[in-house]
Amino acid sequence: MTGKNELLERIEERYDGMSKSQKKLADYIRSSYEKAVFMTAARLGDVVGVSESTVVRFASGLGYKGYPQFQKALEELVSNRLNFIQRMEVTYGRISQSEILMSVLQSDIEKIKLTMEHIDQNAFETAVDTILNARKIYIVGIRSCATLANFLGFYLNLIRDNVVSVDTNSSSEIFEQIIRITEEDVIIGISFPRYSMRTLKALEFANNQGAKIITLTDSVHSPMNLYSSCSLIARSDMTSIVDSLVAPLSVINALVVALCMKKQDEVVDTLGTLEQIWDEYQVYSSDELHPVRDKIPLHFPDQKKVNDQRRTEWEKQ
Repeated sequence: MTGKNELLERIEERYDGMSKSQKKLADYIRSSYEKAVFMTAARLGDVVGVSESTVVRFASGLGYKGYPQFQKALEELVSNRLNFIQRMEVTYGRISQSEILMSVLQSDIEKIKLTMEHIDQNAFETAVDTILNARKIYIVGIRSCATLANFLGFYLNLIRDNVVSVDTNSSSEIFEQIIRITEEDVIIGISFPRYSMRTLKALEFANNQGAKIITLTDSVHSPMNLYSSCSLIARSDMTSIVDSLVAPLSVINALVVALCMKKQDEVVDTLGTLEQIWDEYQVYSSDELHPVRDKIPLHFPDQKKVNDQRRTEWEKQ
């Protein structure tokens, strides 16, 4: 992936040969892509002052198969470039208060559908086998992606040993925790726009050490794939106020289920042991409380005497 977005590169390459109307569209896209991304072809034409058919021809002239594919390219441009404040401005400008619930739920549904349509099944199977055969597993996720990393780490710990959820508070701490990574190990890097340089640097280091690398990210153009030997693509929505990571979480769920199916006997044994421990130490509540012991012994045999004496002295005052 080059430093400049693919859509902008196409516009720049073809700009001199465009008609006057197409140049107006190109100029608007370059200056107001965060607004254009949510417009239909007809609406974009109205705003710029050209016909809908001109907009469609403009998209085709850039090499896209119709306006929908062009709009997807716009979405990628927006997701990589908007900062948090801009996301808020865009979101507030596109939905009303009464539409929030349905709009967000529908958006999450669409992201899962897009992920289902485009995820590479072979890459998924490779990821499962790589995790199973690794000596040690490291998981890295920064900021909002830390939630995904912790979730994956929690369940991998139930499936097998030698799982490290890397603490990502600082760059130096990351390298200190993965310093012993080898070609027998695997590191799972999770990152979505705006991509984390700390995650990328951790993957670069692991790659230099010969470790296998699995990435969970949003696009084949993601910088996380520079060092990845196995990439899982899940669509996300970073143009809203809150990062939508529903589809990536679904992919993680699928990974966990697939790993459990491959190691059924071990997982059953582990969960059976855990159930006994949880029950004995009351990790989870039940219909009624059962104390660990019927009576809690006093640490000091004479404590009752001391308390009675103090009470007597207090009553005398």
